[in-house]
Amino acid sequence: MSKPLVIDIHSHFFPRITQAEAQALDPVAAPWLRDNGDGTGHIMQGEQAFRPVYSGLWDPAKRLEEMDALGVDVQITCATPIMFGYRYPIERALPWAQRMNDLALEQCAPAPHRIKVLAQVPLQDIDAACKEASRAKRNGHVGVQIGNHMGDKDLDHEELVTFLFHCAQENIPLLIHPWDMMGGKDRMKQWMLPWLVAMPAETQLGILSLILSGAFERLPPSLRICFAHGGGSFAYLLGRVDNAWRERDIVRKDCPNLPSSYVNRFHVDSAIFDQGSLKLLVDVMGESQVMLGSDYPFPLGEIQIGQLIRDSGFSEPTKERLQGGNAQAFFGL
Repeated sequence: MSKPLVIDIHSHFFPRITQAEAQALDPVAAPWLRDNGDGTGHIMQGEQAFRPVYSGLWDPAKRLEEMDALGVDVQITCATPIMFGYRYPIERALPWAQRMNDLALEQCAPAPHRIKVLAQVPLQDIDAACKEASRAKRNGHVGVQIGNHMGDKDLDHEELVTFLFHCAQENIPLLIHPWDMMGGKDRMKQWMLPWLVAMPAETQLGILSLILSGAFERLPPSLRICFAHGGGSFAYLLGRVDNAWRERDIVRKDCPNLPSSYVNRFHVDSAIFDQGSLKLLVDVMGESQVMLGSDYPFPLGEIQIGQLIRDSGFSEPTKERLQGGNAQAFFGL
């Protein structure tokens, strides 16, 4: 019997693009990569340093080396959210997304059976986003990553539901990643609080916007959608949501069924870093709805990819589903 695959469904890349190339998107503040030539670098925004990074982010050879060391058979990678470009005019955002998607495929070239990529799309123009998602699928992307909102439009907005419906029709899996976090800089000035507080809240907001608005009632069950970071704070607070639905008509006015009854409509990854949290997540979501995700190669990700699942008390069949079986089905690998 062959060994079950270990598939990491949540990792990131940033192509080695220069400041001059990035200026086609924004001549002042576009994201680009400063490669120090020693395996380290910085994601930049114009002249400003945004985040220190290392070569696992842009070098497929380094990625494969670390996958081998960690026992990861397949890794699905996607844009670092700063690359989304949602705030720019479509005349600049569409060529940018197309260029980033073409560069994403270059990440796969050294080992296309082991490195898979998700596309990005210009969500500010839904027609263009649908066309780019379909083009990316034809070109070899295994799905699309989008942010959990587009400006003040959450996932239940008519335009974004149109995009989700398109992906369902075209059999395009989706990873939803939080970005542009609520709270701003006034109340979350330090200690990475936007990542620690607002990011989980953004993900819960994305999930609940689909449930409580009734969007899942309108979207076909064929939609394959996964929320990053274990679904944020969703699993822990689902009892609060169910209680509100039972007690307040304003909560259930657009949602005909108990919120917890919709957990079979979406997946989450396992990037939550705690055994008790993982057990709760699988208890809430069901073992078919959770997939290994590391957030590689960032330091807030799971450094020893898959260790949380390996060390869990789940049965071997359940571990195999979480480590790769669910991902094989979700992405059609």
